[in-house]
Amino acid sequence: MRKRTLIPLLIAILLLCVLGVLLYLRAKAPPEAARLLPESDAIIFLNLKPVRAATHFDKTPLQRSPDFQHFIDVTGILPERDLDSVAFAFHRMPNPNGPNGPVAFSEVFVGRFDGARLGQYLHSLASAEEPYADRTIYTIPIDGRQLRIAQLTYDTLAASNMPTTEQIHSMLDRSRAGALSTPGSSLLAARYREVPILSEAWGIGRIGLPLASDDDPNFIAVLGLQLPLRTDTDFIASLRYTAAEHVLSGGAVRLRIEDITPDTDTATTTVNTLTNLLNVLRGLALEQATAQTTTPQAATTASSNAIQSILNSVTLTHHDTRVLLNANAAIDQLKALTTAHDPAALPSSPNTTP
Repeated sequence: MRKRTLIPLLIAILLLCVLGVLLYLRAKAPPEAARLLPESDAIIFLNLKPVRAATHFDKTPLQRSPDFQHFIDVTGILPERDLDSVAFAFHRMPNPNGPNGPVAFSEVFVGRFDGARLGQYLHSLASAEEPYADRTIYTIPIDGRQLRIAQLTYDTLAASNMPTTEQIHSMLDRSRAGALSTPGSSLLAARYREVPILSEAWGIGRIGLPLASDDDPNFIAVLGLQLPLRTDTDFIASLRYTAAEHVLSGGAVRLRIEDITPDTDTATTTVNTLTNLLNVLRGLALEQATAQTTTPQAATTASSNAIQSILNSVTLTHHDTRVLLNANAAIDQLKALTTAHDPAALPSSPNTTP
């Protein structure tokens, strides 16, 4: 009787151990959308499902162009509702003055799609169609570029505006190989292990490529402000939700950006310059928050206070050649930022009569 009881118990324990190992490996493995991307200089991944659940951005009315609204009407795809995750690959172009500019892109979209309706829409726009790996690749000319789109599976789309078909073919080949047997690109293998586990959004590689300054393409510019960060520097950036922190406000989002510089002197200079810039931004945020204490718009004041709190949470450190930036934002602070830009949340002006 003991043997009959012991054997099923051991089998159950073994199965639980195997399941635990599989769940751990799945949590540590890159998302499938990122593994399908071709070789590239940088990768950005966004998991939209938890963001949609936390912010309900799919319920916010949006202004859309007529062409985009036509796409929604024909395909039935509402991106803010139907997209679950997206992954982007950045390809540096050898000729920055060519039709693709300095950077070309490859993308993978995972969500809910009506394949038949989407195929009809793409067919109506395509200048060429190529059968490949039991799928159809649609080539659509857009602003001098050739955008190639293919449906990999019932819930996955791939696209690339690279000049050649190599990238879209690579994504189709990796999709056919199966998710578990697709390790991903060499960049993913080299850098993904440094991304904090359970990050809802992350980027690795030279993610500054699309942000090249017009004055000096070797440096990154944000909102017209040139930063002391080179476009050819590797970054590891992540956004992660932490429920344990700021429990009363519903949790917090932690931003982490690691800049891998060529040497320690460059790392020191980068930290000093960014610290000076951060102090300037903190001063401007404080002035704005102080000035808005006399205004009646509570949403705008809350937004200014949220910006000030987020800037105050930023820390800058460096170790050897690596510069590390950390910042935290509570969920109620993020809601304050979105409410301030929502016209429906602002108080309406009282009617006046002459």
